[in-house]
Amino acid sequence: MAAVSGTDPAGTAAAAGGSGRAGERSRRPTGRDVARVAGVSQATVSLVFSGTEAGHRVSAATRQRVLEAARDLGYRPQAAGRQLRLGRSGMALLAVPNLQGPFFGRVLAGVHEEAARHGLDVVVSSGWNAETLAEAATTSRFDGLLICSPDDSQLGPLPPGTPVVFLDADPADAGGAPTVELDLAGGMRAAVEHLTGLGHRRLGRLRSIHSAHTFRVRQAAFEQAARGLEVLELGVSLNLGESAARAAATELLGRPDRPRAVVCDDDVVASGLYQAAAELGLRIPADVSVVGIDNVAVAALLTPPLTTVDLPGEELGRAGVAALAGVLAGTAVPAVAPLPTALVVRASTTRA
Repeated sequence: MAAVSGTDPAGTAAAAGGSGRAGERSRRPTGRDVARVAGVSQATVSLVFSGTEAGHRVSAATRQRVLEAARDLGYRPQAAGRQLRLGRSGMALLAVPNLQGPFFGRVLAGVHEEAARHGLDVVVSSGWNAETLAEAATTSRFDGLLICSPDDSQLGPLPPGTPVVFLDADPADAGGAPTVELDLAGGMRAAVEHLTGLGHRRLGRLRSIHSAHTFRVRQAAFEQAARGLEVLELGVSLNLGESAARAAATELLGRPDRPRAVVCDDDVVASGLYQAAAELGLRIPADVSVVGIDNVAVAALLTPPLTTVDLPGEELGRAGVAALAGVLAGTAVPAVAPLPTALVVRASTTRA
């Protein structure tokens, strides 16, 4: 497991500060400072950062004012005392299937942003399976778990009462725990309809071979949207990165009856297809139109920029942590509607 939580700049400055006025300027901000800037009492500041159900008695407007003042001052509550009082570690585990997957960087950004609002630090790991995850749930190291886009082999029973939230996962596998989903089906429909709207009736498809809910939803939506079209389909291992994608794309585009438009299961696969097309002397989009899924940073940097389905990874991470904070506080967590996705049209597609 790799710790990804950053160091506390304010704490470093306070430790480095000496006596006199320089030391005063660099001292660690306190709850009293936050109360003064926010125009509230110290008791209100303590309630906001308490991590208990009592903190929810503070109005949303006041809570936001306190959090903004804390952020501006660089204030972080004294974690050790609060954690000892609550019997918690102040740590959450984010379990993702592949640390190298750029989409999970987007998820992690949202997780860290929201975790800071709730006084949580985050550890992220991809080296887990059902057994190690159950073991992590039984230790006191983590207050709760965030399980993102799990492969079927990584799912298994967790100890009763484990605080857990599932992200981009099948609610049927969550055992009643909160689940935050993406509207993957809507995104895939938009991708296929974009290509058919350009006159394409013969599509290529580079799909993930991994057994996971997220890819089953994408495949089912593609099959439904492409009904009545001719489809040439190849599987690719996303965990093997661009090399595997390039090999599969070379096979697909090297056929004498190659498709003139291809839908890829993520942007890394699409970038592998770009490489294969270049090696085969094919131009994008003149010879082959390409659509990806994820909208990670590389999508806009490819030449030409990639048309892709934006999956709101940051929002997924924020919603997951907000739900986990509710679970830890013992409050009812309302169901979250699937987060909307959107087709981002760039320059990698053209008319048939």
